[in-house]
Amino acid sequence: MVNKSREAPADATDAIRAHDLRVVRGSRTVLHDLAFTVPRGRITGLLGPSGCGKSTLMRAVVGTQARVTGTLDVLGHPAGAPVLRSRIGYVTQAPSVYDDLTVRQNLDHFATVLDPGRATTAHRRERVDRALADVALTSRADDLVRALSGGQRSRVSLAVALLGTPDLLVLDEPTVGLDPVLRRDLWDLFHHLADTRRTTLLVSSHVMDEAERCHRLLLLRDGHLLADDTPEALRTRTNTPSVEDAFLALVAPTPRRSAP
Repeated sequence: MVNKSREAPADATDAIRAHDLRVVRGSRTVLHDLAFTVPRGRITGLLGPSGCGKSTLMRAVVGTQARVTGTLDVLGHPAGAPVLRSRIGYVTQAPSVYDDLTVRQNLDHFATVLDPGRATTAHRRERVDRALADVALTSRADDLVRALSGGQRSRVSLAVALLGTPDLLVLDEPTVGLDPVLRRDLWDLFHHLADTRRTTLLVSSHVMDEAERCHRLLLLRDGHLLADDTPEALRTRTNTPSVEDAFLALVAPTPRRSAP
């Protein structure tokens, strides 16, 4: 289990701190002794090819992954601590909303679940209206979710995650299947959340050009952390023009020296 022997101070500048983080599934090690930090109020991209361990790492951060060892502190508490439930928004790859309800009915339901019996009807409606506006679905609020496109369904899931005004937003490949305009709009929203609300975002993707829009990057391959740095620093370190080229340079095998 994750080491719970220490907690980060409440005013820590890092939203996430990991040390010797390991996840084992059956006889296979999925994450290999990772050590990294995620700064508060910034967008950190978690990038790597499909199957490299991105989703597993995100489940560990939100406290739903089994067989996690090492140290993993989230917002000053051990990952999975009950106090974190209202402070983290999590969006999985598959939209987790009800097809037979309208967009607004979905948000009303989840707003009630997040704050049972404590928030007034007017307060919940305000939160729902704000979340709808955040993801540009106000005009579709009364449509059944089953009538929406795949990209719109994903935005409903994102709206649910935004209901509680989370300190940390964990997004597992949120732009998969979206057209370029919707991808741009979502990334504009991510930057708005980080810049104006000081929300910390951990966003996974296997699309390397999205890395250029992150403040910081974690590059994974086969469960190993290749880099934890800014896009600019990675390009400089590898003397390459793009993050994709930097990633390829980092995974390239070291040339063998010829025998003298």
